[in-house]
Amino acid sequence: MKKASIICTLALAAATVAVAQQEKPAAPAPKAAAPAPATATPADADPVIISANGMAIRKSEFEGALKTLPAEYQQFAMGQGKKQFAEDYLRMKLLAAQGAKEGLQNDPDVQRQLDLMRANLLATAEVKRIEKNVTVTDAEVKAYYDANKKDYEQVHARHILIAPKGSPAAQKPKEGQKELTDAEAKAKAEEIRTKLVAGGDFALLAKSESSDVGSGESGGDLGSFGHGQMVPEFETAAFAAKPGEVTPVVKTQFGYHIIKVESHDYTPLEQVRPAIEKTVRQKKMQEMLEAMKTSANATYDEAYFAAPKPQSSAVANDSEPNPKPAPKPVTPPPAKKKP
Repeated sequence: MKKASIICTLALAAATVAVAQQEKPAAPAPKAAAPAPATATPADADPVIISANGMAIRKSEFEGALKTLPAEYQQFAMGQGKKQFAEDYLRMKLLAAQGAKEGLQNDPDVQRQLDLMRANLLATAEVKRIEKNVTVTDAEVKAYYDANKKDYEQVHARHILIAPKGSPAAQKPKEGQKELTDAEAKAKAEEIRTKLVAGGDFALLAKSESSDVGSGESGGDLGSFGHGQMVPEFETAAFAAKPGEVTPVVKTQFGYHIIKVESHDYTPLEQVRPAIEKTVRQKKMQEMLEAMKTSANATYDEAYFAAPKPQSSAVANDSEPNPKPAPKPVTPPPAKKKP
């Protein structure tokens, strides 16, 4: 993690904190004789952790700034980069204090940026408030699951792979064996499939013949997998086959596969409920935000927002009004090779 990265993200995070602090009314000074309430927080519960030039930064302020960092920086800034972040945060506070002394908060550009940050902060808070009030019922979760059940379909399958020379899955030939050409690999796969259809033991043949040594050791068992987890050709054949069926030989980038489907099933609803709830909640949020935009009856200056006109492809060259064509090669280009 480069220091520059922390500094860049700190600028926005700290500015957001500053805008948030502007929203808070100043707390009245406590009366001298007023006793502290019984539930008052001990002074050392929020200690001053950075002091400089009369400035005091308490633990709560510092950790609040940490939490405004993007997620990808938080782990570093809360761990080994904490001291580095503290130095950057102090530098920002010192610069802000000096800028305030010089009246930069009254600069029109600064005011515009503060207004934008304030609006963004309020908008983010409103989105969180809306999201908190969005409810997702069991019926909505079930309806989404049923409507998208194919996405949760799984196949439990085994396979035997015969990989030709050059395949990413090709193994070093055993003693006495040779590397297979593509045609030889296909022929061998067809031969193995014929044995399986005739009643051969899939697990034994996978262990002795499959180029996929990992699954071969467990009889070619791949376990259960869903859509999008296998290469397209393999997935199509596996999901199309019935339980107990041995598919025709399937070619993929890895070679030739013989697939046996053990079962078809679905991921239980309870296992995917959190993901579905999140999806449905986000969909509801999007619909609410779209409705808000629609009800605003916004109008746009069409002339201002018109798409830019495409530039002419014939751009004049001031330095060379009549460019000369490129000279032809002396020797003819080589003939194209056939694929």
